[in-house]
Amino acid sequence: MPPQSPFHRGAAPALTSRREFLWRSGGGLGGIALAHLLGSESLRAASGAPLRLGTHHAPRAKRVVQLFMAGGASHIDLFDHKPELVKRHGQPSDFGEPVEAFQDGLGPWKAPVWPFRPYGQCGKLLAEPVAALGAVADELAFIHNVTSKSGVHSAGTLLQTTGFLLPGFPGSGCWVSYGLGTLNENLPTFVVLPDHRGFASNGSKNWDNAFLPGQHQGVMIYPGTDRPIAHLHPPAAPFLSEASEKESREILRSLNQQHARSRTDDPRLDARIRAYELAARMQLAAPEALDIAHEPAHILKLYGLDHGRSSFDKEINPLEETDYFSRKCLVARRLLERGVRYVQIWSGNDNGFPRRNWDSHEDIERDQGPLATGMARGAAALIQDLKQRGLLDDTLVIWSTEFGRMPSTQGGKGRDHNPYCFTTWMAGGGIRGGTTYGPSDEWAYKPADRKNPTQVYDIHATMLHLLGIDHTQLTFRHNGIDRRLTDVHGHVIRDLLA
Repeated sequence: MPPQSPFHRGAAPALTSRREFLWRSGGGLGGIALAHLLGSESLRAASGAPLRLGTHHAPRAKRVVQLFMAGGASHIDLFDHKPELVKRHGQPSDFGEPVEAFQDGLGPWKAPVWPFRPYGQCGKLLAEPVAALGAVADELAFIHNVTSKSGVHSAGTLLQTTGFLLPGFPGSGCWVSYGLGTLNENLPTFVVLPDHRGFASNGSKNWDNAFLPGQHQGVMIYPGTDRPIAHLHPPAAPFLSEASEKESREILRSLNQQHARSRTDDPRLDARIRAYELAARMQLAAPEALDIAHEPAHILKLYGLDHGRSSFDKEINPLEETDYFSRKCLVARRLLERGVRYVQIWSGNDNGFPRRNWDSHEDIERDQGPLATGMARGAAALIQDLKQRGLLDDTLVIWSTEFGRMPSTQGGKGRDHNPYCFTTWMAGGGIRGGTTYGPSDEWAYKPADRKNPTQVYDIHATMLHLLGIDHTQLTFRHNGIDRRLTDVHGHVIRDLLA
């Protein structure tokens, strides 16, 4: 048999119960507690030397925040400036090869909608709606030759979030939770902040634990709502009290434990017990973590949350997009500094009209302008906020989308899907800022070097590497296969490492 990875969980069930095994091998609950304490970061050596618990090498990052633009953000109009498109705007498009478009997006060449300007010492060209990112341009590393295997929203989104085109595989945050565990037992390891208008393609499948143990799935939180975490607190009723709820949990825990003792080979009930226990602890920790009311005025101003508005215009607009996205970014910072390991922030919901996502078939300027303005303000504030608190050095920020847009027009003002080339950027956590990697061709249609594109497996491999994990060894045996986030692919992008 091939050697098992240090993360492997596929051993055959023990003949004795779990509690009997732990009692015999570790001295009962006292041994468990001691093992937990010895594994705690609080007991690191006084010298400050890294204690590499469960990692393959010294990590550069401890935590990740992923910003996902659902629908297909336009790299051409925001990040990947192409003078040739400006020069040939309106001329018939000639790709020099057969092109498989998603709809009918092979109209004339279309120049970027907005002007570009250089920012930072690196001189990175950024479009007008994302000008706020200019303040952190020297922290960002752009990858302009990312490719996808699908131009369909559902498959393309799953590929970016889980590493596979089909559902049934764990999200990237689930893998990080599984591999590294928690930094705070009172909060989830993996938190998802969905778009307030609804789910993106695939819904919760993007952060589902799939075949990993249930405690690693993403926990959804909606900042700024009356109930940001569904079912965290019981409904108001005269027969419910803090004491009665505690007693109910104790009875339920006892019954669950009795049931689990006779089913040690089934991890689902154990995951449910863990979820209940976490929910009980979150009732105290989560409200404080999500409360931004006591943030100082200069922080609210940094995020653009000092506007004083409680309602917004009916049409999509920059102020509303800034409020919603920045609020999630500020909550993400509060969660990260309290020990949440992975936070995923979503911008855009699934297909609908008028557009409230990045799928701009009809009008790039109308749709992506407000979304990009709000995203850039929130993301720039998050990076600056993390940096001033000393957290950016060990927090990895990843900006991603399922695919880009075509360099030709669709319907005059829109662009069709382009899975053949698009942009991702990263910051913090061991990334060499102020860099650009993997150029696209003169049209931003395909990578300049078509034989060596960047794939999502490479992004995931680089993320895991910065967290101290060899992506080829983070595996889980399922249906006779040692599954991993990067499937059988992936290379660390060493040119991006600081």
